[in-house]
Amino acid sequence: MNRRGLPFVLLNAAISADGKIAPATRRFEAFGGARDLEHLLELRATADAVMAGARTVDLNRVNLGPGPLKYRRRRLRHGLGEYNLRVIVSGSGTIDPDAEIFRRRFSPIIILTSGRASERKLRLLRTLADEVKVCGATAIDFRAALRWLRDKWKVKRLLCEGGGELNAALFKAGLVDEVHLTLCPLIFGGRSAPTLADGEGVQRISQATRLCLASMKREANRLFLIYRRV
Repeated sequence: MNRRGLPFVLLNAAISADGKIAPATRRFEAFGGARDLEHLLELRATADAVMAGARTVDLNRVNLGPGPLKYRRRRLRHGLGEYNLRVIVSGSGTIDPDAEIFRRRFSPIIILTSGRASERKLRLLRTLADEVKVCGATAIDFRAALRWLRDKWKVKRLLCEGGGELNAALFKAGLVDEVHLTLCPLIFGGRSAPTLADGEGVQRISQATRLCLASMKREANRLFLIYRRV
């Protein structure tokens, strides 16, 4: 598949032993441990932009920023700006205007949406974000959206932090280059608990995204895994 003109996409998540990224409430509770948080900030320090879905942003106190000063300095050593671009995804254009991410304007916020977003919602989103981009009529065309991020905002390296619906859409579009997983010794269970990749899923194994294990490291009772796209 032709990837020319697209950012390199990394996906990062902590998952339970049964593949969940949050409990059935869908509200994120940090369970990856201190090293997992450190790894997340290390990845952000290498990325031009950090992306998350609207539900992830709405339900959690996240700002998708680079974190403490030492990570911002690391960004500068990588030849990047001190602060990364922040990208929120909502196909319907429904985002909580009181979400934590809108409270500190240290770097541009981009919202990706689709033609399903009403004009009323678009007007609200434009008061919240530095730019709102409609990509696709009824669903977000992620290939077009990422190409636009590369062309307009010079995003060469994009870190995706979920949730499961957004991850699934990126896998389906063949856009994920590298997957970072922290495998934790917990079982969440629950039909409604989000997984690493939700959505409709594939109908046949032949349609599955193929990955190869690039790295595996054990720290205490957690595994830090890196997969790359075949």
